[in-house]
Amino acid sequence: MKGRKLWFVGIGGAGLSAYAQLARAWGAEVGGWDKVRTPYLAPLDGVQVEISPEPVVPDGWEVVVSSAYPSVPGLRRAEFLRELVAVRPSVVVAGTHGKGTTAAMIAYALHENGQDPAWLIGAPVPQLGSNAGAGEGTLVVEGDESDRTVFTLPARIAVITNIELDHHSEFASLAELEGAFDKWLATVPQVVRDAPAYGGELAVPGEHNRRNAGAALAALELLGVDGRDAVARFAGTGRRFEVHELDGLTVVDDYGHHPSEVAATIAAARERFPDRRIRVLFQPHLYSRTRHLATELGAALAAADDVTVTDIYAAREQPVDGVSGKLVVDALSDTGVLAAWMPTVEQAATHVRRQARTGDVVLVIGAGDVDRAVGLLNG
Repeated sequence: MKGRKLWFVGIGGAGLSAYAQLARAWGAEVGGWDKVRTPYLAPLDGVQVEISPEPVVPDGWEVVVSSAYPSVPGLRRAEFLRELVAVRPSVVVAGTHGKGTTAAMIAYALHENGQDPAWLIGAPVPQLGSNAGAGEGTLVVEGDESDRTVFTLPARIAVITNIELDHHSEFASLAELEGAFDKWLATVPQVVRDAPAYGGELAVPGEHNRRNAGAALAALELLGVDGRDAVARFAGTGRRFEVHELDGLTVVDDYGHHPSEVAATIAAARERFPDRRIRVLFQPHLYSRTRHLATELGAALAAADDVTVTDIYAAREQPVDGVSGKLVVDALSDTGVLAAWMPTVEQAATHVRRQARTGDVVLVIGAGDVDRAVGLLNG
């Protein structure tokens, strides 16, 4: 990286902000552009960052582009991540659910055991201080299948948490997705898959986290590290069952957006907060996912005591006629649950705040900007 001037288009995102941190630590001069200033920019203090409605690319820089901006010329983020992963022995954690938490567990356990890891994770890890770290040891990476990035990475160890079809605009079927994973895993020297769930006590709740911990410990064993104590102390990543106590309410902020993740979050809330009313404020993510999985989302949300649904967070997709958050409301109705339809996050937060009673648990769930509801509920 030494001697390179790298300009990151989408530098405020969870992924590129981490790549920029590591590139800077490894000797590059970095800068970038984004539409808005995000919390992910905090570790990049002192770096030139342009904030404007449209991408800015100054002359004289090598450009690395987020997958959110396919029309901007430059090195794709998958290509750049491959460069980073090739620098040193890497553990790449992949799968539909739990890959960020599992990667963070591995990095934290390595850190706590004096192994000085580097890491690239798509969420803040409070116990490690950031979503990226530049230690001299093993590199731990959260690999993303949404744009097939993970299938280009030269991993020394691959960890597979689980495989479900989540990105319907990228993969035509579960069989295609499984085939892509199988082809990639054939190139990896060591693979952790179907690891048994951890049976001990954890700081994070839910059966899904016991499975995440089991996968993390299996990878750590391959690295010659006993990570049980550290994994048991691991307190989670940002927006993964992140608990806030707000004015008589317990608010849990969670990134879950697939039916399995929504179901796991509600089940974890039942485990952590038994005998308390569970209310959900849910923002669907992507038109394609909502169109294909509305029925399954309704079935998962029906496990809550009360549900409020907003309109879809479009992210990288264009609107689709006839597809809105109302599809999830209709699916809930088919299960016998009368959900509230509040198109905006502001309307939804106001409604939930009005309905909630002291002692209730409010789950704010979704991968878009629904996390704004946490602050809105505190009023």
